[in-house]
Amino acid sequence: MRTKSFRSVVRNYRAVFFDAFGVLKNHSGLIPGIEQTFTYLEKKGIPYYVLTNDSSRSPDELAKWYQDRGMPNITTDKILSSGMLAMEFFKTKLANGKVVAYLGTKKSAHYLEIAGQNTIAISDVDLNDLEHIKSFAFLDDEGFDWNKDIDKTINLLRHKNMTVIVANTDKNYPVNKNNISVAVGGLADLVEQILGKKFIRFGKPDAQMFLLAYERAMVDVPDIQRKEILMVGDTLFTDIIGGNKFGLDTALVLSGNTLPDNAKIKISSSGIIPTYVCESAVIQL
Repeated sequence: MRTKSFRSVVRNYRAVFFDAFGVLKNHSGLIPGIEQTFTYLEKKGIPYYVLTNDSSRSPDELAKWYQDRGMPNITTDKILSSGMLAMEFFKTKLANGKVVAYLGTKKSAHYLEIAGQNTIAISDVDLNDLEHIKSFAFLDDEGFDWNKDIDKTINLLRHKNMTVIVANTDKNYPVNKNNISVAVGGLADLVEQILGKKFIRFGKPDAQMFLLAYERAMVDVPDIQRKEILMVGDTLFTDIIGGNKFGLDTALVLSGNTLPDNAKIKISSSGIIPTYVCESAVIQL
């Protein structure tokens, strides 16, 4: 399968949307050399935004992660996360001060609390006292006891019918070059299957994520058209299909979830066809 250099692709666009994990960073830190890509984009005056299904931390914390590693231009306003969509949902659909139970870390509950809700970790829920709990959120794959709290989540949602949101649609994420781990979206899939229910999901490939980013891009480039934006991702079933459906050109990079050895097979079997395939998003200056 032929790949194109990222430089030859990105220079044709007026704005770029980047996925985070597998494109800009991996289990070891930043993708080596990715800083040069942003130096190039800054020099060319091409605005960029990071679209992430990471709901485990606030946009400020996500931006700080990059800044601490020598990328000061990735500021909070450049970060668009699925947690932000979940926050807006709770602001508009649930009256302030309601109790939302959650699966995840205390940090991940930040989005719910900013939306004016009271939060309670699933580990602190009393299954014999559920009247005050009005909603439930899958936020992160860490911060709880897998042996106890997933079962507790299932029983909570069996006992009481309520709105359930999934703030990260990712089913898995790479933990090293060869292995993956279950993400909170995968946990939500499991619970849905067991209960026979459907939950509300936020993040790629949902169009809301891309609309949020497109509206942000129009602030910097008021006359920009969708066809003038490139979506860069490492996963066919979130980044690429989401970008395709929203009318963006897409670049699949082979530095993350989609490995070079099976990229062609995955594209053929899924029917999800990126506009370009690149080894990585790194531009060597």
